[in-house]
This record gives sequence, C-alpha cells and structure tokens, in this order.
Amino acid sequence: MKPSQVKPISYLKSHAAEIIRDITESGEPMLITQNGEAKVVVQDAQSYEDMQQTLALLKILTLGRKEIEAGRFTPASEVFAELDQMDKDDGIE
Repeated sequence: MKPSQVKPISYLKSHAAEIIRDITESGEPMLITQNGEAKVVVQDAQSYEDMQQTLALLKILTLGRKEIEAGRFTPASEVFAELDQMDKDDGIE
C-alpha cells in the first residue's frame, strides 16, 4: 500500500478534522512526514481492519502450505469418506 497523499506533520496538526473526513470518505491513507522523512501512515479504521483481516488470512494460508509441504495433512477423499461414514453411523444418508 502506497499512500496517494503525502503531507508534512504541520499539515496534520492544523487540518486534523479535514484529514479525518477526507480519509474516511476516500478510504485512501495519508503518509505524514517529519523533516522530509516518512514517519506515519494515517488511515481510516475500516481500511485498517480490512488489512488486518487480509494479513491474518495470508498467515493462515502460509501455515497451511507449510503443513502440506511437511506432509502433515489428510487427503480430501479420506476426510469425505470419514464424514460419509459418520453420517451412515448416525442414520443420515
């Protein structure tokens, strides 16, 4: 994610309410600089939450891939066969 807006910290200090409104409406983050260096990114809460959920999903996928590569998995055919057997045992068909 590369913020499309870059503003100095002085702008943040003097335009906080406007910045919050704009970021909330657009969903676009803003990069805040101090002495010409990038320091923080300001973004709306929903975008932050969405990003956190995406990262969590990517971590789960990475862990799953590592498990598969290590051979720690059960083939889908075995899982479905076991579920079918459980249904039969419970009288569901």
